[in-house]
Amino acid sequence: MTAPGSTAGPADGSAGSRAVGDASTARLRSVLLAGGGTAGHVNPLLAVAEELRRRDASTALSVLGTATGLEARLVPEHGLPLELVPRVPLPRRPSVDLLRLPGRLAGAVRAAGETIDRTGAQVVVGFGGYVSTPAYLAARRRGLPVVVHEANARPGLANRLGARWAAQVGVTFPGTPLPGAQVVGMPLRAAVAGLVERRSADAAGTRRDAAAALGLDADRRTVLVTGGSSGAVSLNAAVAAVAADLLVTGAQVLHLTGTGKDAAVRSVLPTGEAGQRYHVREYLSEMELAYAVADLVVCRSGAATVCELAALGLPAVYVPLPIGNGEQRLNAAPLVQAGGGLLVADDDLGPAWLRGQVLPLLADPGRLDAMGRAAARAGTVDGAARVADLVELAVAGGPARPARSATPEPR
Repeated sequence: MTAPGSTAGPADGSAGSRAVGDASTARLRSVLLAGGGTAGHVNPLLAVAEELRRRDASTALSVLGTATGLEARLVPEHGLPLELVPRVPLPRRPSVDLLRLPGRLAGAVRAAGETIDRTGAQVVVGFGGYVSTPAYLAARRRGLPVVVHEANARPGLANRLGARWAAQVGVTFPGTPLPGAQVVGMPLRAAVAGLVERRSADAAGTRRDAAAALGLDADRRTVLVTGGSSGAVSLNAAVAAVAADLLVTGAQVLHLTGTGKDAAVRSVLPTGEAGQRYHVREYLSEMELAYAVADLVVCRSGAATVCELAALGLPAVYVPLPIGNGEQRLNAAPLVQAGGGLLVADDDLGPAWLRGQVLPLLADPGRLDAMGRAAARAGTVDGAARVADLVELAVAGGPARPARSATPEPR
């Protein structure tokens, strides 16, 4: 995500990571990528790995992860070797686990170091999460450069640590409080990056193909509702309660409820011909199909979701997750300020708000299109390439940091 009206690049206003130094002279022989646990860590990692592989197929790529995270399935599926380290979560409050932390962390750092030595890694690229902390520490002990990518507007503990000595720090959102950060955007999943290209070449044809695959009408305005793979009960209830109002506008709805959450939505839907335009699914593995046909999205504001919708130029109603450290609200804020979406608190999302905000939006195609254009202007489509540039620059011994941070460092 870029600042409104700008393009992604270093926070000091220079032309971008390609202009910071001549990264093209770097010869990458072996790279260790660290990140796991959730899709927010794994998908950007895989996107960067694919970009590095595209640039030079002879580069040896290894991924540091755990046996229980999402990476245990996705990394091998992408043809990459997964090197395992113990999962060492940081206890948030005093407990027996806190007393065990030093020994567990030492074991994880040792395992990460052994992987660095065995693979001959020249650089460690971390994406946050439990796996990154031992990778950063092991790299530091060996004098290897570290590259950090932070997906969220509010960084996690691992990346706050690694950024203290990293050679290069890339962030997704402007204002992320990490020292020396450059705004590089989000490395997009291959499926989404491919959709961006197809829509650019043939938007109408791409929409028709996606609509046919999903059993939708390509000529109707489409509202996509999704709370992520697990669903969001509050989104489900609020949107289903105004189903009849949405359908009266002539729109169709594709509602992805989350596994086991569809019955509650189906039970309140209108019957008859209009009700057949409200399509309910628990889950859709090919989210790019839903994005291809959507005109408006109602969703949470995880970093990946915000960045994918911006890259695709899709307007959205963002409903930040009401728990956690508030990063989801911060993730959506730049895009909303740019005019590419609406932001509503989970507690405020209800039938009255949806009738007052979403129904007029669906009735105003010009405003909806303007929001989409604003989202596209604020989006970044080449995040993976920008992070790969930072990796090459770190190995080439280029400038360690841009002149300023993405935001003033906290005192």
